[in-house]
Amino acid sequence: MKFYLIGIGGAGMSVVAELLMAQGHQVSGSDRSSSDNIERLRSLGARVFIGHNGANVNPEATIVVSSAIKADNPELMIARKREQSVIHRSEALAFASHDKDFIAVAGAHGKTSTTGMLAVAFSELGLDPSRAIGGSLAGGLSGAYYGSGSILVAEADESDQSFLNYAPRIALVVNVEADHLDHYGSFENFERAFVDFSHRIVPGGLLICCSDNEGSVKLAKQASSEGIRVWTYGRTACDVGEKHALLVDKDEHIDAAPNENCGHIIFEEVEHKICMSVPGQHMLTNATGAWLVGVELGVSGEDMARALHSFRGTGRRFELRGEANDIRVIDDYAHHPTEVEATLSTAKSLFEGNVRVLFQPHLYSRTKNFAQRFAKALSIADDVIVTSVYAAREVPSDGCEGDSITAFLPGATYIANKEEAAREIAHRAQSGDVVLTVGAGDVTELGTVILQELETRR
Repeated sequence: MKFYLIGIGGAGMSVVAELLMAQGHQVSGSDRSSSDNIERLRSLGARVFIGHNGANVNPEATIVVSSAIKADNPELMIARKREQSVIHRSEALAFASHDKDFIAVAGAHGKTSTTGMLAVAFSELGLDPSRAIGGSLAGGLSGAYYGSGSILVAEADESDQSFLNYAPRIALVVNVEADHLDHYGSFENFERAFVDFSHRIVPGGLLICCSDNEGSVKLAKQASSEGIRVWTYGRTACDVGEKHALLVDKDEHIDAAPNENCGHIIFEEVEHKICMSVPGQHMLTNATGAWLVGVELGVSGEDMARALHSFRGTGRRFELRGEANDIRVIDDYAHHPTEVEATLSTAKSLFEGNVRVLFQPHLYSRTKNFAQRFAKALSIADDVIVTSVYAAREVPSDGCEGDSITAFLPGATYIANKEEAAREIAHRAQSGDVVLTVGAGDVTELGTVILQELETRR
């Protein structure tokens, strides 16, 4: 078959392209600019155009798009005019991975890190898995990779219900919390989508749910009552489903090396030590879910724990961007209140100095729905500056800006211009402090601005 992928260089799109080419299909596509992913695809035989132009589209190809591709894209418009077949990226991934053991990681947050853990662990075990991850892995590894093994690990995107196109052997649900209400309209509809997702698990497959999250437990109960195999995990004991992996935090039984994040998992009355190389209790919880995936696939508990230790993180997840004048600058992708809380709690536990955060809200709808929850999460920090909303796919919304968050957080500052906000937080920082840029938008670019400002003090 022939496929044309619009936005072919993206993390999700590029792995679809690799999978399709590996199966002998002809692949072409386009993107706004060149990238390492595009150069790799070209080396594998894909024909890639820079820039979107209707003349580039093969009239015999099936068109693959993501939700980010707008209806007025010239390539999509010409394909629609010709009445060519147009499918979503998730449908193409499902088609391309029909002969793989599909491991899908779903949840409002935590997907990228958990999927990365699985990819790294299975690689460490010599299983050479394929991966479709919405972010890079530590060490500069792409989130897109086609492996020779039988396993594919992928993020299952719930934002537009596209995860309902998958048929996973194992579905790992790290949480079910209200998000993307602009698409779903209500939390009840959001929850229903996850129930529908559990119905997509292949016969005899497994649903793994976190017992520390109310929505995830509710899903586990529903699925179990319908005869779906269910395992649970977390720090909270749970009697739902067949088996539970209880995570107990580090104690006198664990001899941890410096900078390790350790605990132990009690599973079927056997204790397994687990130590991660990334900080944060939430990371240890995510690792426990990943550990269960390995156990279900026949990996011993000891081998899976050892392999997970090799995970060093993903891009934009508590990523150190630099240090100047004894002030660390860290970037994090957190854009949901629960994520922000976890990120700032981790920072407070690791550093003795003040934790200062520059937060960029992502989406007007999310800011409107969760302004008070964002304020509560940000209150963990010692100093907070909020900048203007990163609109992404949305149009500006009157009366819904970053100051709608600071209105609920006395002492916080709203600075609309993000570069000005970056310079201000750098000005406030003192020796021993940590400065975090937090959000899913272009706030990631401000780490450089902050470091440059700090450097001028020398």
